Amino acid sequence: MARERWGTKIGLILAMAGNAVGLGNFLRFPVQAAENGGGAFMIPYFVALVLLGIPLMWVEWGMGRYGGRFGHGATPGQFHAMWQHPISKYLGALGLFLSLATMIFYVYVESWSLGFSFFSITKSYFGMESFDSMRHFLSSYQGVTEGFFTSIWPAYLILLLTLAINFYVVYHGIAKGIERLALIAMPALILFAIILVVRVVTLGTPDPVAHPDWNVESGFAFIWNPDLSQLGSAKVWLAAAGQIFFTLSLGSGLIQTYSSYVRENDDIALGGLTTASINEGVEVVLGASIAIPIAAAFFGIAVTQEIAARGAYDLGFVSLPIIFTKIPAGSIFGCLWFLLLFFAGITSSVAMAQPLIAFLKEEFRFSHRKAVAVLAALVLIPIHFVVFFLGKGYLDEMDYWVGTFGLVVFALIETIVFAWVFGMDKGWAEITRGAEVRVPRIFYYVIKYVTPVYLLVIMIYWIVLDAVPTLLMRGGNPENVPYRWLSRAVMLLLFVVMIYLVRRAWRRNDVVKSFERPDEEAAV
Repeated sequence: MARERWGTKIGLILAMAGNAVGLGNFLRFPVQAAENGGGAFMIPYFVALVLLGIPLMWVEWGMGRYGGRFGHGATPGQFHAMWQHPISKYLGALGLFLSLATMIFYVYVESWSLGFSFFSITKSYFGMESFDSMRHFLSSYQGVTEGFFTSIWPAYLILLLTLAINFYVVYHGIAKGIERLALIAMPALILFAIILVVRVVTLGTPDPVAHPDWNVESGFAFIWNPDLSQLGSAKVWLAAAGQIFFTLSLGSGLIQTYSSYVRENDDIALGGLTTASINEGVEVVLGASIAIPIAAAFFGIAVTQEIAARGAYDLGFVSLPIIFTKIPAGSIFGCLWFLLLFFAGITSSVAMAQPLIAFLKEEFRFSHRKAVAVLAALVLIPIHFVVFFLGKGYLDEMDYWVGTFGLVVFALIETIVFAWVFGMDKGWAEITRGAEVRVPRIFYYVIKYVTPVYLLVIMIYWIVLDAVPTLLMRGGNPENVPYRWLSRAVMLLLFVVMIYLVRRAWRRNDVVKSFERPDEEAAV
C-alpha cells in the first residue's frame, strides 16, 4: 500500500506551520514575555530559538523523512530504523504517548474558543463588566461553578462538535484533510490576527479624561521595554526555552510524522527554517500585539500585570471578553479573536492525531477508517476525566507532565539518538540532502554538542525547581490530591498501552519484514 504524500509544497509548509502555530502563540507568549523581563525576555528567547528550536526542527524533519523512506511515520519505527536495538522502539513509544495525551486535554481547551466565538457574536457575556463576573461566566461554562450556565452540557456539546471537526479532518487523510484545513485555516488565522492588530493599534487612549496614561503605547512598552536585571534569573531562561518548545511543537513526535510524508530528496532544511520563521512571525509580531496592549489600554499597566500573573486563560477568556463589551462592534471583534484561537488550536490538534494513526496503519496494517476509530476511542474515554474534573487540578497535572516536562525529556532522547547513535555524519547528510539553502556548518556542532547539553541543563533545572515539588504535590488544594493521582494513573495507563502496542507490532512477521532494506538485512 503506497504511503500518502503531501499534495503541494505550500500545503506542507502551511500544515507544518499550523502544527506549530497554536493557542500558545496568542495566549502563552505575551504572558511569558510580560512576566519575564519584557523585552529582555526576547534575548534568551532568541538564544533558545537558535540553539534549540531550529536545530531540533531540523533533527525532527530529518528523522521523519529518514523513517518515512522505510515506511514509518511514527517515532517507534523511526527510532528503530536509526538504531537497531531492542530498546529503540520503546523510546519511540514516548512520542506516541505525548502526542495522544496532549490531544486529550488540548482539544477541550480548543473547544472553549469555539464556544466563546458563538458567545461573542450572540453577546451572551455582554453586560458582565467585572473580572469576577466574567470569571464566573467562564467557570460556570466549564462546569466548575454554577452561574450563567446551570450545567456543563453546553461545554460538553461544543466539545463533541470540536472533536467531530477534528476527526472529520483526520479521516480525510493528509492531502485531502489536514492539508486542505491548513490552506484555509492558516490564511484565515493570519487575516483575523492582522484585523485585530489594526484595531488594537488604532485604539489609542480609550478614556483620555479619567485615565490619560492608559493607552496602547504603554502596553507595547510593557512587553518590549527590557528589564535587563532579569537576565540573571535562571527562571527567565527556563521560561524562554519552554516557550520555544511549546510554540514550535518540538519534542512531541508531531513533526516527525508530518515530515515522513515528504519525498526522499525534498528540501527539509528550507522547510524547517520556513516553518519556524512563519511561527515566529505570528508569535512575536502578531501574538504580542493583541492581548497585552489592549489590556493595558483598558485596565492600565498595574492591572495588566496582575492579569498576566494569573495566566493565559485569564488573559484570553476573561480580560479580553470584558474589553469586547466596551468597544464598537465588539461582538464581531470578539468572534474573530476566538475563531483565531480555534483555527490556531485545530491546526495543532489534528497534528496530534496523526502519529498514532500512522503507527496503526503502518505497523498493524489497519485501514485508515479503523485507525481513526481506534484513535477516537483512546481520546473520547479519557477526555471525560478532563471535562468533569477540570476544577480539581486534573488538566493542570496533564499539562505539566505531558505538555511541559515530557517535551524536554523526549527532545533530549531524540537528539542523542539522531546525533550520537545514528551518527551526526549521517544525520547531517539527511538534513542537507536536497537542500536549496546552505545550512551553516556550525549547526553540525550545535546539534551534536550544544543542543543536548542545553536540553540536559534545562531538564536538571526543571527537575529540581518544578518536577520534584509537583511530583510530591507540594502546595495546592489538598482536596485535589485524589484527582491529581487519577490523572497520573490515566497517563501511566496510556503509556503502558503505547508500549503494549509497540511490542505487539514488533512481534508481527509483516512488521519485521518492513524493516528489511534494499542493501542489507535489518537487525531486529
